Amino acid sequence: MTIQWFPGHMAKARREVTEKLKLVDIIFELVDARIPFSSRNPMIDEIIQHKPRLVLLNKADMADKDITNQWIQYFKDQGVAALAINSQAGLGMKEIVAEAKKLLNEKFERMKAKGVRPRAIRAMIVGIPNAGKSTLINRLAKKNIAKTGNTPGVTKAQQWIKVGKELELLDTPGILWPKFDDQEVGLKLAVTGAIKDTLLNMHDLAHFALRYLEREYPDRLKERFKLVDVPEETVELFDVVGRNRGCLAGGGLVDYDKVSELVIRELRTEKLGRLSFEKPSDLEKQAEADAASKQTSELEPNFE
Repeated sequence: MTIQWFPGHMAKARREVTEKLKLVDIIFELVDARIPFSSRNPMIDEIIQHKPRLVLLNKADMADKDITNQWIQYFKDQGVAALAINSQAGLGMKEIVAEAKKLLNEKFERMKAKGVRPRAIRAMIVGIPNAGKSTLINRLAKKNIAKTGNTPGVTKAQQWIKVGKELELLDTPGILWPKFDDQEVGLKLAVTGAIKDTLLNMHDLAHFALRYLEREYPDRLKERFKLVDVPEETVELFDVVGRNRGCLAGGGLVDYDKVSELVIRELRTEKLGRLSFEKPSDLEKQAEADAASKQTSELEPNFE
């Protein structure tokens, strides 16, 4: 399954973010705590360059807590401030403003020394679709200002929003990059709901989810879907899950569409508990594998 999704308004949003960058003091980069690396848009690094940044790991209530803590330490080691938040419940909102003040303290002190009157921090919120930007804005502003939705692509235009006297936010539409070089990144985005389901092969997505659970959360997988063992063959795995959970069509045959929908729905609604789909150590393993592959290719003889 090849996953690509880059609506026209996203290309426009990239241009607008670049144009508005000079108006803000800091970037709030919103990522999904379940996939902090895969939900970071590589274009954002190119666009914001050296602007102060605060990474917000949203939906932290849905992610594996221990792994989220590992990610916060990972970002810290990279010299990037990061906070775990839950914009739906309003957890971590005060910490956002406090951390922004800390990151911008030197800048505002310099402005004060030059006689510039104190003003609110101006921040731009960026992130991929369905990361929870509008919900975060509404929580910070303590009223329903930004339009929200549980599907990606709700926010289509930029808007300034005042948050008390200390903060002004510039919302932006979610931006996905036009091509996923690593299809596993696309699968992680899809399984957590960042890409519209209508664009996906749900069978492939359910297969990816089940195999990931088998590798990282085997006990939860077996308990939830009543498995004694996890079959190696995908069709057999779908058959067992379908029969155990009543996903049947006429004649008692397993309905694979229903199985796929069941797996993804229960994963997204936390029926299998708090899940994270990547760890900082995965990046280290990938870097080692890439380095080994490069070294091997350099040693191979060139017969051209």
